[in-house]
Amino acid sequence: MHTSALISASGQLPFLKAAGNHSARKQRLAILLSGRGSNMVALVNAVQGGVLNGLAEVAVVFSNKPDAPGLETAAALGCPTASLSSQGRKRDEFDAEVVDLLNQYAPDYLVLAGYMRILSPTFIRAFAGRILNIHPADTHQHQGLHAYEWAFENQLPETKITVHVVDEGLDTGPILAQAPVDLRGANTLHEVERRGLAVEHFIYADTLARLLRSELKVEN
Repeated sequence: MHTSALISASGQLPFLKAAGNHSARKQRLAILLSGRGSNMVALVNAVQGGVLNGLAEVAVVFSNKPDAPGLETAAALGCPTASLSSQGRKRDEFDAEVVDLLNQYAPDYLVLAGYMRILSPTFIRAFAGRILNIHPADTHQHQGLHAYEWAFENQLPETKITVHVVDEGLDTGPILAQAPVDLRGANTLHEVERRGLAVEHFIYADTLARLLRSELKVEN
Protein backbone atom coordinates (compact mmCIF):
# COMPACT_ATOMS: atom_id res chain seq x y z
CA MET A 1 0.00 0.00 0.00
CA HIS A 2 1.33 3.45 -0.87
CA THR A 3 1.18 6.49 1.35
CA SER A 4 2.10 9.94 0.14
CA ALA A 5 3.69 12.62 2.27
CA LEU A 6 2.63 16.07 1.17
CA ILE A 7 5.56 18.48 1.04
CA SER A 8 5.29 22.23 1.23
CA ALA A 9 7.69 24.78 -0.12
CA SER A 10 7.81 26.47 3.26
CA GLY A 11 9.67 23.54 4.83
CA GLN A 12 9.17 21.67 8.04
CA LEU A 13 7.30 22.63 11.15
CA PRO A 14 9.55 23.17 14.18
CA PHE A 15 8.49 19.91 15.82
CA LEU A 16 9.31 17.99 12.66
CA LYS A 17 12.79 19.46 12.53
CA ALA A 18 13.33 18.32 16.07
CA ALA A 19 12.04 14.79 15.50
CA GLY A 20 15.35 13.52 14.21
CA ASN A 21 17.16 14.58 17.36
CA HIS A 22 15.56 11.90 19.49
CA SER A 23 17.10 8.82 17.87
CA ALA A 24 18.84 7.93 21.15
CA ARG A 25 15.54 7.26 22.89
CA LYS A 26 12.09 6.00 22.08
CA GLN A 27 9.42 8.65 21.66
CA ARG A 28 6.67 8.47 24.27
CA LEU A 29 3.13 8.22 22.93
CA ALA A 30 -0.10 9.07 24.70
CA ILE A 31 -2.93 7.39 22.80
CA LEU A 32 -6.39 8.91 23.38
CA LEU A 33 -9.63 7.06 22.71
CA SER A 34 -13.31 7.10 23.61
CA GLY A 35 -14.46 3.68 22.39
CA ARG A 36 -13.14 0.26 21.50
CA GLY A 37 -9.85 1.59 20.18
CA SER A 38 -9.14 -0.42 17.03
CA ASN A 39 -6.57 2.14 15.90
CA MET A 40 -5.02 2.00 19.36
CA VAL A 41 -4.57 -1.76 18.99
CA ALA A 42 -2.92 -1.29 15.59
CA LEU A 43 -0.55 1.31 17.04
CA VAL A 44 0.34 -0.80 20.07
CA ASN A 45 1.01 -3.79 17.83
CA ALA A 46 3.26 -1.59 15.69
CA VAL A 47 5.14 -0.46 18.81
CA GLN A 48 5.52 -3.98 20.16
CA GLY A 49 6.57 -5.70 16.97
CA GLY A 50 5.95 -3.61 13.87
CA VAL A 51 7.10 -0.42 12.18
CA LEU A 52 7.21 1.55 15.45
CA ASN A 53 9.31 -1.02 17.29
CA GLY A 54 12.44 0.69 18.57
CA LEU A 55 11.07 4.14 17.65
CA ALA A 56 8.27 4.61 20.17
CA GLU A 57 6.79 3.38 23.42
CA VAL A 58 3.26 3.75 24.76
CA ALA A 59 3.40 6.02 27.79
CA VAL A 60 -0.33 5.85 28.45
CA VAL A 61 -3.66 5.04 26.85
CA PHE A 62 -6.19 7.62 28.04
CA SER A 63 -9.97 7.85 27.73
CA ASN A 64 -12.57 10.44 28.62
CA LYS A 65 -14.89 7.48 29.28
CA PRO A 66 -13.76 5.29 32.20
CA ASP A 67 -15.84 2.37 30.83
CA ALA A 68 -14.41 2.59 27.29
CA PRO A 69 -13.69 -0.97 26.07
CA GLY A 70 -10.39 0.24 24.66
CA LEU A 71 -8.98 0.76 28.16
CA GLU A 72 -9.42 -2.89 29.07
CA THR A 73 -7.91 -3.92 25.75
CA ALA A 74 -4.94 -1.61 26.27
CA ALA A 75 -4.32 -3.01 29.74
CA ALA A 76 -4.43 -6.54 28.35
CA LEU A 77 -1.75 -5.48 25.86
CA GLY A 78 0.43 -4.30 28.73
CA CYS A 79 -0.11 -0.55 28.37
CA PRO A 80 -0.53 1.91 31.24
CA THR A 81 -4.06 3.36 31.23
CA ALA A 82 -5.76 6.41 32.69
CA SER A 83 -9.19 8.02 32.47
CA LEU A 84 -11.22 11.02 33.51
CA SER A 85 -14.94 11.23 32.88
CA SER A 86 -15.94 14.15 30.68
CA GLN A 87 -19.65 13.69 31.34
CA GLY A 88 -21.24 16.93 32.47
CA ARG A 89 -17.94 18.79 32.48
CA LYS A 90 -17.16 22.17 30.93
CA ARG A 91 -14.77 21.67 28.03
CA ASP A 92 -11.99 24.05 29.09
CA GLU A 93 -12.07 22.91 32.70
CA PHE A 94 -12.00 19.24 31.74
CA ASP A 95 -9.23 19.71 29.17
CA ALA A 96 -7.08 21.55 31.70
CA GLU A 97 -7.32 18.54 34.00
CA VAL A 98 -6.49 16.17 31.15
CA VAL A 99 -3.44 18.26 30.25
CA ASP A 100 -2.20 18.01 33.84
CA LEU A 101 -2.80 14.26 33.90
CA LEU A 102 -1.09 13.59 30.58
CA ASN A 103 1.91 15.71 31.47
CA GLN A 104 2.60 13.27 34.29
CA TYR A 105 3.45 10.72 31.59
CA ALA A 106 5.79 13.12 29.71
CA PRO A 107 4.48 12.33 26.23
CA ASP A 108 6.34 13.42 23.12
CA TYR A 109 3.25 12.96 20.93
CA LEU A 110 -0.47 12.65 21.53
CA VAL A 111 -2.15 10.29 19.09
CA LEU A 112 -5.93 10.56 18.79
CA ALA A 113 -7.48 7.17 18.09
CA GLY A 114 -11.23 7.65 18.11
CA TYR A 115 -11.14 10.34 20.79
CA MET A 116 -14.61 11.78 20.41
CA ARG A 117 -13.96 15.24 21.80
CA ILE A 118 -13.45 18.61 20.14
CA LEU A 119 -10.25 19.77 21.78
CA SER A 120 -10.20 23.20 23.37
CA PRO A 121 -7.50 25.79 22.60
CA THR A 122 -6.25 25.16 26.14
CA PHE A 123 -5.52 21.54 25.25
CA ILE A 124 -4.11 22.16 21.79
CA ARG A 125 -1.76 24.94 22.90
CA ALA A 126 -0.39 22.75 25.69
CA PHE A 127 0.82 20.21 23.11
CA ALA A 128 1.13 22.43 20.04
CA GLY A 129 2.47 20.61 16.99
CA ARG A 130 2.54 17.29 18.83
CA ILE A 131 -1.07 16.08 18.45
CA LEU A 132 -1.89 13.74 15.58
CA ASN A 133 -5.28 12.63 14.32
CA ILE A 134 -6.56 10.21 11.71
CA HIS A 135 -9.62 11.24 9.70
CA PRO A 136 -11.55 8.87 7.41
CA ALA A 137 -11.85 11.33 4.52
CA ASP A 138 -9.86 13.88 2.58
CA THR A 139 -9.94 16.79 5.03
CA HIS A 140 -10.20 19.22 2.13
CA GLN A 141 -13.55 17.61 1.22
CA HIS A 142 -15.14 16.57 4.52
CA GLN A 143 -14.51 17.58 8.11
CA GLY A 144 -16.09 16.37 11.31
CA LEU A 145 -18.12 13.28 12.08
CA HIS A 146 -19.78 10.67 9.86
CA ALA A 147 -17.15 10.64 7.11
CA TYR A 148 -17.84 7.03 6.13
CA GLU A 149 -21.56 7.75 5.99
CA TRP A 150 -20.78 10.75 3.76
CA ALA A 151 -18.75 8.57 1.38
CA PHE A 152 -21.43 5.86 1.31
CA GLU A 153 -24.38 8.19 0.83
CA ASN A 154 -22.60 9.99 -2.02
CA GLN A 155 -21.64 6.65 -3.60
CA LEU A 156 -18.00 7.69 -3.89
CA PRO A 157 -15.83 5.25 -5.86
CA GLU A 158 -12.91 6.22 -3.63
CA THR A 159 -12.26 8.08 -0.42
CA LYS A 160 -9.03 8.94 1.39
CA ILE A 161 -7.74 8.41 4.88
CA THR A 162 -5.85 11.44 6.20
CA VAL A 163 -3.30 11.66 8.99
CA HIS A 164 -2.82 15.24 10.10
CA VAL A 165 -1.47 17.47 12.82
CA VAL A 166 -4.24 18.88 15.02
CA ASP A 167 -4.67 22.64 15.10
CA GLU A 168 -7.46 24.77 16.57
CA GLY A 169 -9.81 24.15 13.64
CA LEU A 170 -11.94 21.05 12.99
CA ASP A 171 -9.83 18.68 10.86
CA THR A 172 -7.99 21.65 9.35
CA GLY A 173 -4.43 20.91 10.52
CA PRO A 174 -1.42 20.27 8.28
CA ILE A 175 -1.55 16.95 6.44
CA LEU A 176 1.15 14.36 7.06
CA ALA A 177 -0.08 11.61 4.74
CA GLN A 178 -3.07 10.30 2.85
CA ALA A 179 -3.98 6.90 1.44
CA PRO A 180 -6.85 5.94 -0.88
CA VAL A 181 -9.67 3.56 -0.08
CA ASP A 182 -11.24 1.78 -3.06
CA LEU A 183 -15.00 1.80 -2.50
CA ARG A 184 -16.09 0.27 -5.79
CA GLY A 185 -18.57 -2.50 -5.08
CA ALA A 186 -18.96 -1.48 -1.43
CA ASN A 187 -22.74 -1.82 -1.21
CA THR A 188 -23.19 -1.36 2.52
CA LEU A 189 -21.96 1.15 5.07
CA HIS A 190 -20.39 -1.74 6.99
CA GLU A 191 -18.30 -2.65 3.95
CA VAL A 192 -17.22 0.97 3.49
CA GLU A 193 -16.13 1.07 7.13
CA ARG A 194 -14.38 -2.30 6.91
CA ARG A 195 -12.30 -1.21 3.93
CA GLY A 196 -11.55 2.16 5.48
CA LEU A 197 -10.43 0.75 8.82
CA ALA A 198 -8.03 -1.64 7.11
CA VAL A 199 -6.32 1.38 5.56
CA GLU A 200 -6.49 3.37 8.81
CA HIS A 201 -4.74 0.63 10.75
CA PHE A 202 -1.86 0.62 8.27
CA ILE A 203 -1.37 4.29 7.52
CA TYR A 204 -1.45 5.61 11.10
CA ALA A 205 1.48 3.56 12.36
CA ASP A 206 3.36 3.90 9.08
CA THR A 207 3.00 7.69 9.07
CA LEU A 208 4.04 7.98 12.70
CA ALA A 209 7.12 5.87 12.02
CA ARG A 210 8.08 8.06 9.08
CA LEU A 211 7.55 11.14 11.23
CA LEU A 212 9.82 9.81 13.96
CA ARG A 213 12.47 9.01 11.35
CA SER A 214 12.27 12.64 10.13
CA GLU A 215 11.10 11.55 6.68
CA LEU A 216 8.04 13.83 6.51
CA LYS A 217 7.38 17.44 5.75
CA VAL A 218 3.97 19.05 6.01
CA GLU A 219 1.56 20.75 3.66
CA ASN A 220 -0.64 23.38 5.28
